[in-house]
Amino acid sequence: MTTRREFHRRVLGLGAAGLGWPALARADDGAFPNRPIRIIVPFAAGGGPDVLTRKMAVKLAATFGQGSFVVVENVVGAGGIVAAQNVARMAPDGYNLLLGASSHVVQKLMEPDVKFDPVRDFAHVTRTAFTPSILVVRADSPYKTIGDLVAAAQREPGKLNYASGGVGSAAHLCGAALALQAKIDVVHVPYKGSVEIVPSIMMGSTQYAFPIASTAIPQIRAGKVRALAVTSVQRMKALPDVPTLVEVFNTPDLALDAWFGLWAPAATPKAVVDRLFHATARTYDDAALRADTEAVGGLVALSRSPAEFTEFIEAETVKFRKLVKAAHLST
Repeated sequence: MTTRREFHRRVLGLGAAGLGWPALARADDGAFPNRPIRIIVPFAAGGGPDVLTRKMAVKLAATFGQGSFVVVENVVGAGGIVAAQNVARMAPDGYNLLLGASSHVVQKLMEPDVKFDPVRDFAHVTRTAFTPSILVVRADSPYKTIGDLVAAAQREPGKLNYASGGVGSAAHLCGAALALQAKIDVVHVPYKGSVEIVPSIMMGSTQYAFPIASTAIPQIRAGKVRALAVTSVQRMKALPDVPTLVEVFNTPDLALDAWFGLWAPAATPKAVVDRLFHATARTYDDAALRADTEAVGGLVALSRSPAEFTEFIEAETVKFRKLVKAAHLST
């Protein structure tokens, strides 16, 4: 099993050109794809994952060649459950893909009766990126450090609220993990999508949150929120003065990067999955696309194969199961 540190070391320099990808056939030669590919994004339009997926879709279409189209559709609901259930039932032909995420694994663990299984019901094409979450408060908040926030929560149990983009989302998981580690009694307030997190903090409905970096960093740079900590193993280049939860609490259990990737329905032919895998890898050879991902705190994290992505998801399921159980998370 690949460790997180080993994986990060391997993917940093990973590029399709160095792996000997076969040349992609033209889109008009009758081979896959010969009609538009649709990527279902289970997050609200305008949020970090949505914006980056749309940029990737444009490049992916160009990789497939003249006449190819890759469109993005937002299907928001129940923290990503609606989108996952829909895609799992679609025709396994490669034309309907899901932006699968770590939150889908968490959702299944929290609510076993949901009508999809992140491992069995999908063919896993490739990871695309890791992204940490960032603990933020309003820019004029009295909480200058994570110590200030924890102390306030300890003084007044049940008073502080934290926002998320939905039950089982990365922001929910990180908030629950902090509460468990710091032994604080706080209230989770789930919204319909990550784009609602910062407005809730600005209005005072919630006091803090853990939006993923691609959503949080533009709001930090705009002066709307203040960053107190990040969930990555090491400090982020974009926020070098902001400590990690790992260093604050001296535990690796709070290294909680979210991840994203492309999933197809389970019975999708291997040849189609492989073609999607090779095309996506070539797409991320684009320096501008990598720069866009890294500018908002993401780490391009391409799998070495679809099989490796499946193994990774299986390992993540084991890790998240322990946290969900320890934090007594449920829907």
